[in-house]
Amino acid sequence: MKITVKTLKPRNPLVAACLHRHAGAHRRGTAALRNAAKRELQRELMKERHPCT
Repeated sequence: MKITVKTLKPRNPLVAACLHRHAGAHRRGTAALRNAAKRELQRELMKERHPCT
C-alpha cells in the first residue's frame, strides 16, 4: 500500500515581501533636508551682504 501525502498549495513568494513593506508618505532624507537648509541660509546671507541698490 502506497502512502500519499497531500501537498499544500504553493505560496506566492512575493506576498511575504509585500506584507513586510511599510507604505506611507515619501519624505526627503535627513541629509537632503540639511543640504536644503544650508543652501537657504547661504542665499539669505548673500542677500544681506549685497543689498540691491
